Amino acid sequence: MVRDSLRVVPAGSVDVTAPVTIDGLSYVDPGDPAMPMYRVIANNRSPVALRDLMIAPVRSGYIGDGRQPDPALVPASGAEAVPGVAVDQVYLPVRDGVARCQLYRPIGSGETPLPVIVYYHGGGFTVGSSEDCDFLARKLADTNDALVVSANYRSAPEFMFPVPLDDAFDVYRWVTEHAAELDGDPTHVVVAGDSAGSNFAAAIPLRARDEGVRVPDCVVMLGAFADFQFERWPSFLALAPRGIVYDMAFAGFIRGAYVGTQRWDHPWVSPIDGDLAGYPLTVVVAGTHDPIVDSARAFADRIRAAGGRTVDYFPEGMPHGFYFFPGVHPEEDIAYRVVAEALRDVFGR
Repeated sequence: MVRDSLRVVPAGSVDVTAPVTIDGLSYVDPGDPAMPMYRVIANNRSPVALRDLMIAPVRSGYIGDGRQPDPALVPASGAEAVPGVAVDQVYLPVRDGVARCQLYRPIGSGETPLPVIVYYHGGGFTVGSSEDCDFLARKLADTNDALVVSANYRSAPEFMFPVPLDDAFDVYRWVTEHAAELDGDPTHVVVAGDSAGSNFAAAIPLRARDEGVRVPDCVVMLGAFADFQFERWPSFLALAPRGIVYDMAFAGFIRGAYVGTQRWDHPWVSPIDGDLAGYPLTVVVAGTHDPIVDSARAFADRIRAAGGRTVDYFPEGMPHGFYFFPGVHPEEDIAYRVVAEALRDVFGR
């Protein structure tokens, strides 16, 4: 039974994952000699910083702007597509407060300790929330008879690397030590994510090893994002200039927004460049029409070259995010079956 104290923000703490609006001028010393001009610019536009100006329309239209002229093109909701899953909400400790997380558990499982999947939503490190990935979390819980902890985290550009990863890692670390408090089985813990969330999932084993924390039993990457050095991959050069879901302009923006001045080949930023010796079993999923598919393939290759194991699924013609909407592509359902088959052994079934 999840204790009530986890369902509220503790007194004196703060939910760091709650959306915040940060004035671009807050980063500038009030005594800066350039401040008079910055105030003139702020009088003319809001947001004042270009990074905030550029991300605003993406955030307002990421999932949709409310226009749905053709009802036939509206996919089922997560609850409609996967109804047999109960959803709860908790606030788990992270270094600056708490992070809001949603819990997904198959109905009928009672309080039986279930294996745990810590899941990170996508959104290019800059947008999105656990609610946006409701279908994905439900599907993972249902097809694996598992407890899914769908974690929120702070977003760039307001919070740059390593802050979003800090949130993701802190939630994972808490779960490894306290899974039983969520009616989870601490002996079976997996990390998973889609797109940007898959980047966090891939970085978790490397950071866990570096910091002496239990390494996850498996990594699941949907829309596998293992490398910020986009331009070295032929698929990116061929598909990104005019891409729809992932394109060159957005890729460049999120790299600057999230990675900032950090090296692009830092292993917690681009896990493909990490020391992959002892890396856990990894499920790598990406469509062949995804601009980052070549880096996904290469990540799987490097894991195997380091002695690890991978389960790969690269469906022909599929774009980035083909697994996101229920019933749009048959390959979506196959992807979750591939994951479930891989996790069956991990969970000792």
